[in-house]
Amino acid sequence: MNRTWSTGNAAEDGSANRGWLVGHFIDPAQGVRHNTDVEVKWASHPAGDARPEWTKDDARTTLVILIEGRFRVDLTEGSAVLARQGDYVMWGAGVDHSWEALANSVVMTVRWPSAT
Repeated sequence: MNRTWSTGNAAEDGSANRGWLVGHFIDPAQGVRHNTDVEVKWASHPAGDARPEWTKDDARTTLVILIEGRFRVDLTEGSAVLARQGDYVMWGAGVDHSWEALANSVVMTVRWPSAT
């Protein structure tokens, strides 16, 4: 393991942490993947997969980018349907959210800061 750089597969390497590839919760032995500034997640969701409960009181900024599929993110201030590769939704602290995969989807999530 090289502590200053890393290579691998996001789906495989994030599988032990529900898709999270980078963040404060990654074992420091993983080198640069352990990071207190940012979290990165790679997630594949089958159509109909949903998080019906709302994530509440988050004090971080979050960015969700659609890699493929069709994915809806519901926010306390509205909803966004990500339909084209590269579509994204971003929100700041204090905005609650939930989501649903409207088709088989792959999304990448980035949020910061990592440590809460």
